Amino acid sequence: MNSDSDLQIAGDILEVPHLLQAPREHPATVAEFVGLARSIAADRDRWRDLVRYDATTRWYHRLAVGPGYEVWLLSWVPGQGTGPHDHGPSSGVLTVLEGTLTERTDRGARALESGAQRVFAPGYAHEVVNDALGPAVSLHVYFPGLTEMPLHDAARCAGAEREPSAPTVPSTPSVPSAPYEAVGAVNA
Repeated sequence: MNSDSDLQIAGDILEVPHLLQAPREHPATVAEFVGLARSIAADRDRWRDLVRYDATTRWYHRLAVGPGYEVWLLSWVPGQGTGPHDHGPSSGVLTVLEGTLTERTDRGARALESGAQRVFAPGYAHEVVNDALGPAVSLHVYFPGLTEMPLHDAARCAGAEREPSAPTVPSTPSVPSAPYEAVGAVNA
Protein backbone atom coordinates (compact mmCIF):
# COMPACT_ATOMS: atom_id res chain seq x y z
CA MET A 1 0.00 0.00 0.00
CA ASN A 2 1.38 3.40 -0.98
CA SER A 3 0.42 6.43 0.98
CA ASP A 4 1.93 9.62 2.26
CA SER A 5 2.56 7.83 5.54
CA ASP A 6 4.88 5.33 3.74
CA LEU A 7 7.25 8.20 2.97
CA GLN A 8 7.10 9.38 6.54
CA ILE A 9 7.94 5.92 7.81
CA ALA A 10 10.86 5.38 5.41
CA GLY A 11 12.17 8.91 5.52
CA ASP A 12 13.64 10.93 2.68
CA ILE A 13 16.20 8.83 0.80
CA LEU A 14 18.19 11.99 0.01
CA GLU A 15 18.74 12.56 3.72
CA VAL A 16 20.52 9.24 4.19
CA PRO A 17 24.16 10.30 3.67
CA HIS A 18 25.60 6.79 3.45
CA LEU A 19 23.49 6.09 0.33
CA LEU A 20 24.74 9.13 -1.58
CA GLN A 21 27.92 9.04 -3.64
CA ALA A 22 30.28 11.90 -3.02
CA PRO A 23 30.99 13.86 -6.20
CA ARG A 24 34.40 13.06 -7.70
CA GLU A 25 37.02 15.75 -7.60
CA HIS A 26 38.62 14.42 -10.82
CA PRO A 27 37.28 12.48 -13.81
CA ALA A 28 37.80 8.73 -13.91
CA THR A 29 35.74 7.47 -16.88
CA VAL A 30 35.82 8.28 -20.60
CA ALA A 31 32.45 10.04 -20.25
CA GLU A 32 33.81 12.16 -17.40
CA PHE A 33 36.89 13.12 -19.46
CA VAL A 34 34.61 14.12 -22.35
CA GLY A 35 32.60 16.16 -19.84
CA LEU A 36 35.78 17.79 -18.52
CA ALA A 37 36.78 18.77 -22.07
CA ARG A 38 33.30 20.18 -22.76
CA SER A 39 33.25 22.20 -19.56
CA ILE A 40 36.69 23.70 -20.25
CA ALA A 41 35.68 24.42 -23.87
CA ALA A 42 32.57 26.24 -22.69
CA ASP A 43 34.61 28.37 -20.25
CA ARG A 44 36.27 30.63 -22.83
CA ASP A 45 37.53 32.97 -20.10
CA ARG A 46 39.66 30.11 -18.79
CA TRP A 47 41.61 29.62 -22.02
CA ARG A 48 41.03 32.37 -24.60
CA ASP A 49 43.63 34.86 -23.34
CA LEU A 50 46.27 32.11 -23.15
CA VAL A 51 46.18 31.28 -26.89
CA ARG A 52 49.22 32.31 -28.93
CA TYR A 53 49.97 31.69 -32.60
CA ASP A 54 53.45 30.74 -33.78
CA ALA A 55 54.24 30.64 -37.50
CA THR A 56 57.12 28.18 -37.01
CA THR A 57 55.50 25.48 -34.87
CA ARG A 58 52.25 24.55 -33.17
CA TRP A 59 51.94 26.45 -29.94
CA TYR A 60 50.89 24.52 -26.84
CA HIS A 61 50.23 25.17 -23.17
CA ARG A 62 49.49 22.69 -20.39
CA LEU A 63 46.22 23.99 -19.01
CA ALA A 64 45.56 21.53 -16.18
CA VAL A 65 46.93 18.44 -14.49
CA GLY A 66 45.09 15.99 -12.28
CA PRO A 67 45.79 12.54 -10.90
CA GLY A 68 46.45 10.45 -14.00
CA TYR A 69 45.54 13.04 -16.63
CA GLU A 70 46.58 16.31 -18.22
CA VAL A 71 44.88 18.94 -20.36
CA TRP A 72 46.65 20.78 -23.21
CA LEU A 73 45.63 23.84 -25.21
CA LEU A 74 47.07 24.03 -28.75
CA SER A 75 46.92 26.55 -31.56
CA TRP A 76 47.46 25.84 -35.23
CA VAL A 77 48.11 28.27 -38.06
CA PRO A 78 47.28 27.10 -41.61
CA GLY A 79 49.56 24.30 -42.77
CA GLN A 80 50.68 23.10 -39.33
CA GLY A 81 50.21 19.45 -38.49
CA THR A 82 51.37 16.61 -36.30
CA GLY A 83 52.62 13.99 -38.70
CA PRO A 84 51.25 10.45 -38.33
CA HIS A 85 51.47 9.32 -34.69
CA ASP A 86 49.78 7.58 -31.80
CA HIS A 87 49.78 8.44 -28.10
CA GLY A 88 51.45 5.35 -26.67
CA PRO A 89 49.56 4.05 -23.63
CA SER A 90 47.38 7.16 -23.34
CA SER A 91 43.73 7.51 -24.29
CA GLY A 92 42.41 10.95 -25.11
CA VAL A 93 39.77 13.44 -26.04
CA LEU A 94 40.38 16.05 -28.75
CA THR A 95 38.02 19.03 -28.84
CA VAL A 96 38.19 21.69 -31.55
CA LEU A 97 37.58 25.06 -29.87
CA GLU A 98 37.96 27.37 -32.87
CA GLY A 99 38.50 26.87 -36.59
CA THR A 100 38.68 23.55 -38.42
CA LEU A 101 41.23 20.74 -38.21
CA THR A 102 41.55 17.71 -40.47
CA GLU A 103 42.12 14.28 -38.95
CA ARG A 104 43.64 11.65 -41.25
CA THR A 105 43.55 7.96 -40.43
CA ASP A 106 43.81 4.77 -42.43
CA ARG A 107 40.06 5.16 -43.04
CA GLY A 108 40.35 8.54 -44.71
CA ALA A 109 40.20 12.21 -43.76
CA ARG A 110 37.59 13.96 -41.66
CA ALA A 111 37.12 17.70 -41.10
CA LEU A 112 36.66 18.51 -37.42
CA GLU A 113 34.89 21.84 -37.07
CA SER A 114 34.54 23.95 -33.96
CA GLY A 115 32.75 21.96 -31.26
CA ALA A 116 33.71 18.53 -32.65
CA GLN A 117 35.20 16.00 -30.26
CA ARG A 118 37.13 12.80 -30.95
CA VAL A 119 37.80 10.10 -28.37
CA PHE A 120 40.63 7.64 -28.91
CA ALA A 121 42.20 4.63 -27.21
CA PRO A 122 45.88 3.76 -26.77
CA GLY A 123 47.60 2.94 -30.04
CA TYR A 124 45.10 4.84 -32.23
CA ALA A 125 47.14 6.26 -35.12
CA HIS A 126 46.19 9.50 -36.82
CA GLU A 127 47.51 12.76 -38.18
CA VAL A 128 45.96 16.15 -37.40
CA VAL A 129 46.51 19.10 -39.72
CA ASN A 130 45.17 22.61 -40.14
CA ASP A 131 44.20 22.48 -43.83
CA ALA A 132 41.97 25.54 -43.48
CA LEU A 133 42.77 29.13 -44.42
CA GLY A 134 42.41 30.41 -40.84
CA PRO A 135 43.92 29.50 -37.47
CA ALA A 136 42.49 26.82 -35.19
CA VAL A 137 42.55 26.14 -31.45
CA SER A 138 42.10 22.73 -29.85
CA LEU A 139 41.91 21.20 -26.38
CA HIS A 140 43.42 17.79 -25.64
CA VAL A 141 42.84 15.64 -22.56
CA TYR A 142 45.15 12.64 -22.08
CA PHE A 143 44.68 9.86 -19.55
CA PRO A 144 47.09 8.79 -18.33
CA GLY A 145 49.13 11.89 -19.03
CA LEU A 146 51.01 11.86 -22.33
CA THR A 147 54.45 10.25 -21.96
CA GLU A 148 55.16 9.32 -25.56
CA MET A 149 54.00 10.06 -29.06
CA PRO A 150 55.47 7.50 -31.46
CA LEU A 151 55.63 8.75 -35.04
CA HIS A 152 54.46 6.47 -37.85
CA ASP A 153 55.05 5.99 -41.53
CA ALA A 154 52.58 8.16 -43.46
CA ALA A 155 51.03 4.98 -44.90
CA ARG A 156 49.64 4.10 -41.46
CA CYS A 157 47.33 7.07 -41.66
CA ALA A 158 46.63 6.59 -45.34
CA GLY A 159 45.19 3.09 -45.40
CA ALA A 160 48.11 0.65 -45.19
CA GLU A 161 47.22 -0.60 -41.71
CA ARG A 162 43.69 -0.88 -40.33
CA GLU A 163 42.98 0.82 -37.03
CA PRO A 164 39.60 0.94 -35.31
CA SER A 165 37.99 4.29 -35.97
CA ALA A 166 37.82 6.70 -33.06
CA PRO A 167 34.22 7.70 -32.37
CA THR A 168 33.13 11.26 -32.94
CA VAL A 169 31.29 12.72 -29.99
CA PRO A 170 28.43 14.99 -31.09
CA SER A 171 29.11 18.63 -30.40
CA THR A 172 26.87 20.55 -28.05
CA PRO A 173 25.69 24.15 -28.34
CA SER A 174 27.61 25.00 -25.15
CA VAL A 175 30.95 24.40 -26.88
CA PRO A 176 32.10 27.74 -28.32
CA SER A 177 32.56 28.11 -32.02
CA ALA A 178 34.86 30.45 -33.37
CA PRO A 179 49.42 18.98 -28.13
CA TYR A 180 50.58 16.78 -30.28
CA GLU A 181 53.86 18.47 -29.92
CA ALA A 182 52.76 19.29 -26.42
CA VAL A 183 55.05 17.03 -24.49
CA GLY A 184 58.07 17.40 -26.57
CA ALA A 185 54.24 16.89 -28.21
CA VAL A 186 46.94 16.27 -27.88
CA ASN A 187 42.24 14.50 -30.73
CA ALA A 188 40.01 14.06 -28.76
